[in-house]
Amino acid sequence: MPAMGWVAFNRRRCYICRDMAEESSSTERSQNIWAPWRIRYIEELAAGADGCFLCKYRDEPDDDEKNLVIWRGRRSFVVLNRFPYTGGHSMVAPYDHVGEMAGLDNETITEMILLLRDLQHLLASSIRAEGFNIGMNIGRCAGAGLPGHLHMHIVPRWGGDTNFMAVFGSVRVIPQSLKNLYAQLRKASDELQLPKLPPKEQ
Repeated sequence: MPAMGWVAFNRRRCYICRDMAEESSSTERSQNIWAPWRIRYIEELAAGADGCFLCKYRDEPDDDEKNLVIWRGRRSFVVLNRFPYTGGHSMVAPYDHVGEMAGLDNETITEMILLLRDLQHLLASSIRAEGFNIGMNIGRCAGAGLPGHLHMHIVPRWGGDTNFMAVFGSVRVIPQSLKNLYAQLRKASDELQLPKLPPKEQ
């Protein structure tokens, strides 16, 4: 029997192959992935100034612990990402609600870079990060989840953090709660005397 004829013959006789083919083509067997914790993110996008949770956090200094704000500078602030890529994933954002680099003055950009520098030092010291991805997404087509309020991401990385869970299951395991991590980072930043910003202008 020719090879193709043998395959066709066995497909008719093989219940496993038949069931797999039916399952892959059936819309009735589609699966739902439940992620109820994501509703907080969706709700925050609809809150605050123009649906901006960063503006909301900016305007709530008394709630910094609840909002996971690590540091406040004079022109920008640092906050833990509630939906991290890895543990310690944080953002540096200006107080100004602008979506383009051109909308920031030199002093704000300088302070953001200084905060980013100190944040990298903090994460390397406190959670022993071995590497970092640092950058920003400008515009929704470039992946910005909040295109109206520019912010910089810093993502701690470790050797082997892309393991079988991420590769085969498209799932990342975050081993520490945000509340505990926040407390750890605040304690470490006090010990390291960070951030190290220039003296306040007179």
